[in-house]
Amino acid sequence: MGGKKKLSLKQMERMQDKKDEEEKEKKKKEKGGPPKEKKPIGIIPPDAGNEKIVAELKKMPVLTPYAVASRFNVRISAAKDFLEQLEKNGALQLVSSSHNIKIYKAN
Repeated sequence: MGGKKKLSLKQMERMQDKKDEEEKEKKKKEKGGPPKEKKPIGIIPPDAGNEKIVAELKKMPVLTPYAVASRFNVRISAAKDFLEQLEKNGALQLVSSSHNIKIYKAN
């Protein structure tokens, strides 16, 4: 009885144009460029006794595990351990902490 109404030629043309545009956008997204090389993330934190690393950390205004992990290409858990070790050595001072994050500053 009822059923779906037949589309007019103009409506069919619009639908086809939309499909063509979507396909072009998908192709553009796929081409994007050469894939980025993924570097393996290090598990071992940098040496806390190395003066160059400590000097580089002192240049940073705020030290968080994420900032250290991204700077030295290590895991966040390794960066947390590294920052705690530097705090014990007296190179850093704990500014603020919560159960999620600890924020340090250089002495």
